[in-house]
Amino acid sequence: MLKPQICQSPSIKTLLPLHKAFLNGSASGHSSFPIKYSKSSSINKTRKNVKVGYFSNNIRAVFNAVEKGASVKAIVTVKQTVTGSLANLGISRGLDDIQDLLGRTLLLELVSAELDPKTGFEKETIKGYAHQVRKEGEEVKYEAKFEVPADFGEVGAVLVENEHHKEIFVQEIVLDGFKYGPVYVQCASWVHSKHDNPQKRVFFTNKSYLPSETPSGLKKLRREELEVLRGNGQGERKSFERIYDYDVYNDLGDPDTDLSKKRPILGGKNFPYPRRCRTGRPPSNADPVSERKTAIIPYVPRDEVFSDTKLLTFSTNYLYSLLHGMIPSLESAIVDADLGFPNLTAIDELFNEGINLPLQGNGVLKSIMPRLIKTISDDNVLRFETPPTLNKDKLFWYRDEEFARQTLAGCNPYGIRLVTEWPLKSKLDPKIYGPAESGITKELIEPEIKGYMTVDEVQVGDLI
Repeated sequence: MLKPQICQSPSIKTLLPLHKAFLNGSASGHSSFPIKYSKSSSINKTRKNVKVGYFSNNIRAVFNAVEKGASVKAIVTVKQTVTGSLANLGISRGLDDIQDLLGRTLLLELVSAELDPKTGFEKETIKGYAHQVRKEGEEVKYEAKFEVPADFGEVGAVLVENEHHKEIFVQEIVLDGFKYGPVYVQCASWVHSKHDNPQKRVFFTNKSYLPSETPSGLKKLRREELEVLRGNGQGERKSFERIYDYDVYNDLGDPDTDLSKKRPILGGKNFPYPRRCRTGRPPSNADPVSERKTAIIPYVPRDEVFSDTKLLTFSTNYLYSLLHGMIPSLESAIVDADLGFPNLTAIDELFNEGINLPLQGNGVLKSIMPRLIKTISDDNVLRFETPPTLNKDKLFWYRDEEFARQTLAGCNPYGIRLVTEWPLKSKLDPKIYGPAESGITKELIEPEIKGYMTVDEVQVGDLI
């Protein structure tokens, strides 16, 4: 560093470092050259020659810090699915396999969390293709390598472009090789094919920020991602989209088939509940305020669609529930149309002991029911799968807890109301419906609060 008493010429902006020092002060052992000053110089005139020095090791350390970057390896975990494997059979699957062999399966771009100090804009992303390296059970590992310069800053997000012709489910991305440790990007999301939508998917790192503390290099990406999720309210939704836009239920009927099948609109002013995802389907011909029905599955944001396992489980449970509801009808139709259930134990026997099928007229049942029911033995006994809740408690359907659970999990929450006054009083006519005082007292409620507080301590209209 130059000594403060030396005046640098204004025409010299920077000094280019050489292998050896060319200015030296009092430090010995360094080369030097004389500097002559004019008479107008403010430096002591008695000093003809002055040596100014610096340490070359310092400059060498600075250059090493600037030049030396990081070799980063990205590991992308892609989860295989049953439906995805079956759907990929065909020409598109062969094209995707070729892409895997060429090592151009996924295009990754590292995004800096900082702005470029020279331009004030986002820094250029660092691109790299990920290629398949191995399979681990139901997961496929892809790997990509990057050379990240030291002035790139902290990685704040990763852009992903799917080169396949089919969507893939990306579980996570791990970036390893930074001096501050590995960077984890939890994705757990479907990435559409670039052939369906050329827009890249953005996944932010696991580091959380308050909105006011979002790094400057990520603000634009955050804003654009929010716009993608909101949508613009235009056009018909496609299955690969992730737009969370809502609309009223105006597709419950089918007026194009028959005007008597026209149904009221739910989610509007008259019926404010419920609402659904906007699909953008065209209006029906007979009723312009109703949407036209289509044969395709109604739109749901891609990441909200049931997974393969959940879809199969849901379908199975739906079938069991349907059959359980048909048990009384089956009992009457198969055995005796005039037969009823004398007690609750008779209903339990339908699950435990089954229904004795008549020997005549059950050929169709025997050919169909084995696919739907748990067991049809050689004794012509029709037995249903026992619900897990019934195994745990024979009278579970009679409990208040089960009734409340079904009410909360059901599709008719109108029966749940916020308590705005205490004690509870009915507003119905007492001459017709009896006393207005409710049978729900604080002695019944406080045990359910589990001793956290008393009813008197609860702020009515807020917590109850």
